[in-house]
Amino acid sequence: MNVKEELAQKAEITQKEVKLKKSMSISDMIRALQPEIKKALPSVVTPERFIRMALSALNTTPKLAECSQISVLAALMNAAQLGLEPNTPMGQAYLIPFNNKGKMECQFQIGYKGLLELVYRNPAIQIIQAQTVYENDYFEYELGLNSRLIHRPELENRGEIRLFYGLFKMVNGGYGFEVMSRQEMDQYAARYSKSFASGFSPWENNYEDMAKKTMIKRVLKYAPVKIETARALINDESIKLHLSEDMSEVENETVVGEQAEETAA
Repeated sequence: MNVKEELAQKAEITQKEVKLKKSMSISDMIRALQPEIKKALPSVVTPERFIRMALSALNTTPKLAECSQISVLAALMNAAQLGLEPNTPMGQAYLIPFNNKGKMECQFQIGYKGLLELVYRNPAIQIIQAQTVYENDYFEYELGLNSRLIHRPELENRGEIRLFYGLFKMVNGGYGFEVMSRQEMDQYAARYSKSFASGFSPWENNYEDMAKKTMIKRVLKYAPVKIETARALINDESIKLHLSEDMSEVENETVVGEQAEETAA
């Protein structure tokens, strides 16, 4: 069974079947999904604009054409349901070609700004941010019952990246923060990011933003998170091979560990 035959069998969304024919190109399939994309998108993003972004992603990352169509469509549906723009300068979400068990698939990944967008949908969060500390910045922090963090950036000649931190403050006054060195960040990304070594990974061209995203995810462990945000995080760095009204319920097909091998540019 070829990829398009798999797609014809698997791509059913809710009770209303979307007609996807084996003869369709991936671009035609994306256009055919417009009614379902429209239902998933927030009102601030039109389905026409989202379709244009999706087609632009295919043009700017030709390697996506080698991925299974169902994985590309599923990644796009992930982005649509979360209301995040894929593969744009906004840095909200990314479609990444990924060698999964020897087969090219499209991995969906939430960007730093996309994660902030999701977290700020919780009205209980007053502030959440991540920052980069450079060698010549003034920085100190203390842990314990009276924990505190002070960061005074140097205006000029800040030097090399030294560390990162993430923090949050709740409307009720609760707060928390976490700090990681540059070396710790590199080790963490190499171990836990499935696409870290890929030439298509946002770690390649947006290292600082991806490090900040990591800090946000880590500091969220100490913050009350809405169930919608928790479900969104399930979709991060995922490969899905089915379409659903709720993509967080679809199994992640990404192989982890030594079996997974990212594709270089």
